[in-house]
Amino acid sequence: MGALTLHVLDLVKGRPAQGIPVILEVQGLAGSWKLLSRSRTDADGRSADVMPSHQRLQAGTYRLTFDTATYFQIQRVEPFYPDISVVFTVRNPAQHYHIPLLLSPFG
Repeated sequence: MGALTLHVLDLVKGRPAQGIPVILEVQGLAGSWKLLSRSRTDADGRSADVMPSHQRLQAGTYRLTFDTATYFQIQRVEPFYPDISVVFTVRNPAQHYHIPLLLSPFG
């Protein structure tokens, strides 16, 4: 069975980015997006529930959106990118897919 994991590291602080809201969506017909989950990164910059336990990874196009504005607002930093979307294609649902994100206010 396939898996989807993510890891966000704050390059400025040199440690995991905790508390970033993350949205997972799958692309449907005519390019529309269907919400699959909402989660947050934990103290290690990961989200154990990014892929809901009742869902199975299927072949298709997915989008992870990281709400970096919320993360940087807590630190009183104004980011250049208020959110970051990573779009990726799952071709083999049995494979493990890992999405790493290296974060800074301007990158």
